Amino acid sequence: MVALTPTTQGPLYPPSEIMNADGDFVVVGRVNRTSPDGVVAPWGSAIVSAKSPVPEFGRHLPHDVLREITPADDDMVLYTLPTPLPCNNYPMTFSPDQPPAARILPSYPLHEVPIPDLRAEDGRKVTEPITLGHWLRAKGEVSVKVCPDRYHAEFDFEFADLIPNSLYTVMSLRELDLDPVAGPTRPGPLGVPNVFVTDRCGAARYSATLPDPFPTTDRPGRNRIINVIVLWMSYQRSYGGAIGQYGLGGDIHAQLKLTVPSFYEHCTTQEP
Repeated sequence: MVALTPTTQGPLYPPSEIMNADGDFVVVGRVNRTSPDGVVAPWGSAIVSAKSPVPEFGRHLPHDVLREITPADDDMVLYTLPTPLPCNNYPMTFSPDQPPAARILPSYPLHEVPIPDLRAEDGRKVTEPITLGHWLRAKGEVSVKVCPDRYHAEFDFEFADLIPNSLYTVMSLRELDLDPVAGPTRPGPLGVPNVFVTDRCGAARYSATLPDPFPTTDRPGRNRIINVIVLWMSYQRSYGGAIGQYGLGGDIHAQLKLTVPSFYEHCTTQEP
């Protein structure tokens, strides 16, 4: 089993998929900072301005760090990103029917996102503010095993201390999803359906078997899975073969992932 790390971040732009009440990014992940060698992105935690400079896709500029996050921020209430997404340079949509970028949505507290068609009598389960301290208590592990046919691989997850009574999805990140040279590919679900629901304590399990997720590096057109990201779904919806509708932080919010590209020890072969 490999431990997943709590985060609020997908890629580096937007800097986070979570905001605070002031409209600034709550970043737990890679923070772009200035160094003598240029821009570096060490793992850290900081409040980053939503007015940070945004480079073209594939390049990096220092984030406008307002301050470091401290234990005093554990009670900070967390919010979605508004749309159009601030500080976004990712040119790929997450869903074939993703609304136009011009669609305007405000930033909502995570526990007050207007779930479509919800009525008061339907019994919304997440009603208390979700704080940074609670968010970062999340724990998860993943084990990966290539099947005897050498074509499929199994992913098995165990989770604890996630947000209770919530819908989550699991996303796969592949080599080319963030590739500025070849052109990014659309991130996809890790299995379909890629959903699980936590119990009242925030515990859950999830499993998926994927075809040929780890092609060898000499395979033409390869696009290996290099990370898995566990997403809290603020609108409590899943999207079939897509990840979300409003983009990074609009309705999907990374809570657990691996901190570096991984799974290079695994290889799968083409279907016989």
